[in-house]
Amino acid sequence: MSGVTDLESYLASFDGDPGYLDWASFGPLSPAVRAEAQADAELLGSGRRTSIALVDDHIREARELVAELIGSDAAQVALQPSTTYGLMQAIYGLAGGLMLSRAEFPSLTVTATRASEAFGTLHPQWVDPANGFMTPDAVRSALSDDTRAVAVSLVDFRTGYRADLTALREIIGDRLLIVDAIQGFGMVDADYLAADVVCGNGFKWLRAGRGTGFAWFGERALERIAPVLSGFQGVEGELPVDAVPAPAASAQAFSVAGSDSLAAARLATALRDIVDVGAATIESVLLERAGHIMFVADRYEIPVLTPREPERRAGIVALAPAPQDVAPLAASLANHGVTVTVRGGHIRVAPHVGTGADTLRLFGDALGAFSSSRVW
Repeated sequence: MSGVTDLESYLASFDGDPGYLDWASFGPLSPAVRAEAQADAELLGSGRRTSIALVDDHIREARELVAELIGSDAAQVALQPSTTYGLMQAIYGLAGGLMLSRAEFPSLTVTATRASEAFGTLHPQWVDPANGFMTPDAVRSALSDDTRAVAVSLVDFRTGYRADLTALREIIGDRLLIVDAIQGFGMVDADYLAADVVCGNGFKWLRAGRGTGFAWFGERALERIAPVLSGFQGVEGELPVDAVPAPAASAQAFSVAGSDSLAAARLATALRDIVDVGAATIESVLLERAGHIMFVADRYEIPVLTPREPERRAGIVALAPAPQDVAPLAASLANHGVTVTVRGGHIRVAPHVGTGADTLRLFGDALGAFSSSRVW
């Protein structure tokens, strides 16, 4: 099958109602994921060992596909219930200074604070970068001798700023780089191997539903991060009874209990689509869709907070209207059947590669109606 055909099939799989521009919040499940979930549920209903084993094999498949997109080995991937669980596995095992922005998603800020309070060995080093952008310059200026790790989002959930992982690696040296990749994994062709920990979840852009989290640990992370939250699943071999063995040497150490095979099936199905199409191909289309959102916003003179450079953004476009315009603009979008997220004075618009002309037209109509009623 050619790449063109793969992309055409992928685009055709977006079968939701027009007007949905909230992929950064939740991704409606793809047809393939829905079909796989139904088929596997039937298999698990049989009680046959062969059927159970068939569904369980999706755990292996999902780990291999995550590793393939990162460019690594499946032994470095542990499935997690969510992105937050993976970040907790990484951060709770750290000691020393952890640099992160106060504006990060709570998966990072709350986890860092709780880890510091619980153990007293982790010390959050808070940064307040301009616009919340964790740029290389912002990180460089905040580094200290006590910094042992830096945590960033691949794509910022509020502004859509996309971190430069390669540049960050050059700046921080051999310190650990922990990445919350939920808003960009599979959607952009990022330099994941510049990081030491990459955590994500399939319930947004991957269209796999909740429970489809994962965490990748590079060699440096496996050496330096203690598997504090390691459970019985985090050991090598059979069920550890009558003795407590050491944690596994691989990313398996960062596991608590058995993985949800149905969630793994949904994740594997979604990732297979990404691998077939290619992250670079998806990125090019996604940037085009996001660029169209920016074009329409510019047309109606609505400020855009998201960076304009293609390499510094992905699928999130943050509109920053004047305070008095937020409510009227949000109302116009809702009245035109457009779903977005309104938070903190910004309007977050998040198209996907399958966002069609009908949805983009609704968005334009909503902004046009708002503009025509605007009081200057």
